[in-house]
Amino acid sequence: MTSVGGTEMVDWKLAVATATRLVRPGPEVSRDEAREVVAELRRHAEASEGHVRGFTRMGLREGEAGVRTPVLVVDRAGWVKANVAGFRAVLGPLLEKMQGRRAGLPGGAVLGTVGGKVTGVELGMLLSFLASRVLGQYETFAPVTRDLPGSPESGGRLLLVAPNIVQVERELDVDPHDFRLWVCLHEETHRTQFTAVPWLRDHIEGEIQTFLAETDVDPATLLERVREAAQSLTGARPPQEGRSIVELVQTPAQREILTRLTAVMSLLEGHADYVMDGVGPQVVPSVAEIREKFQKRRASGAGRLDAALRKLLGLDAKLRQYRDGERFVRAVVDEVGMDGFNRVWTSPNTLPTKAEIAKPADWVARVHGRTDG
Repeated sequence: MTSVGGTEMVDWKLAVATATRLVRPGPEVSRDEAREVVAELRRHAEASEGHVRGFTRMGLREGEAGVRTPVLVVDRAGWVKANVAGFRAVLGPLLEKMQGRRAGLPGGAVLGTVGGKVTGVELGMLLSFLASRVLGQYETFAPVTRDLPGSPESGGRLLLVAPNIVQVERELDVDPHDFRLWVCLHEETHRTQFTAVPWLRDHIEGEIQTFLAETDVDPATLLERVREAAQSLTGARPPQEGRSIVELVQTPAQREILTRLTAVMSLLEGHADYVMDGVGPQVVPSVAEIREKFQKRRASGAGRLDAALRKLLGLDAKLRQYRDGERFVRAVVDEVGMDGFNRVWTSPNTLPTKAEIAKPADWVARVHGRTDG
């Protein structure tokens, strides 16, 4: 990434250092227990691949070469490092554009030094908040990084955040072995989506880069939104009602792109939930109890601060994606079967629109030429 006056708009190293320093410690576990959790998550991730591919019928065709992406079991600091690297790669073009704009301002170099460090600290605060909540993540745009071994030259990698999984299984008071497999089934579905559908990664990356290229916002305005989110962590400033960071930077062209991305993410998240519940009864004995307790936890959040930050960061929309997407997948599979649903992966043209996510019958009619009549 280019810099202005030897500085960057975000001090990424400071972001990692800040998040690592502020992140809450995980639940207390002995060294032997920690090793067993890591080993079990690796076993479950490997077993989940066969379960997911068999249930979804997204397995490899005869003679077809498979795409293998790594599975990494990380702690909260490891999750932070991975995501900072990912943010830096994805946001690079946007930040370069903003740096070029700032270079023409009086005192741009001084702003770069101070602003980069301030933003690094505040981004670190946000990451420390999120690092204690994420159970797993398929890193679609994982860059190569020496700080986190296992990074592929291209493609993604599956991250499982061990301390968070242990913390939630204890909070829910569910069978830990069942819960760990249940989480792995969800995350493995995401890995299967991207490894079995070769065009999906490039399609989403193209949409994101087009979205970022359309951004026409003053650097100070965008940094203020990050500052607003970070200060809400300390109670220095409550988030403004009804506004998220994403909503604040949208142009009309970006709204169209975001509508398409929302539909895709609803599909991916809903599909993962559907598969997790579909496979669950076969291999997770206590799946009904886990699902009930986890849904209550998802709906309740973790208090007013958590809810306010989710709103500001746009994470409340992600919760709707799980619900709406799962309902879409279930309705389509009920109507045309799993093979009929899998036509969704044919090309970008067969992905559902946001309107079709809400009305699955419209997608069936468009792709299958079928109507209720």
